[in-house]
Amino acid sequence: MAQPITQLVLSPLGHTWFLDLDGTLVKHNGHLLDGADTLLDGATELLDQIPAGDMVVLVTARTEDHREKTEAFLAEHGIRYDHLILGAPYGERIVVNDAKPSGLVTALAISTPRDTAPAVAVRIDGAL
Repeated sequence: MAQPITQLVLSPLGHTWFLDLDGTLVKHNGHLLDGADTLLDGATELLDQIPAGDMVVLVTARTEDHREKTEAFLAEHGIRYDHLILGAPYGERIVVNDAKPSGLVTALAISTPRDTAPAVAVRIDGAL
């Protein structure tokens, strides 16, 4: 069964994308215990929709011991990111941000089943 598409209507302001790595962009593999990383179907489509000027922060529970191999995989697949945070806890990821005085909601979240890249359609709305 195909995952429903999440419609994101965003302002023309710059955005910060916090993306989990394992189970969201790459197949969850116990932090490389069983071999090489595999990019999930749909991950490239998601990443390609991120506007060029936006900040991309990748977050993973992988340890610093995996940094070199992880960065090599990301480079090999042309995955653009500004920051790679390793050693994040296994639990929930919480984003807290203030809403703009205009009412613009500035914290959005998408939770997706493991090993399924989020199906997202991004649209920039100049009126926001």
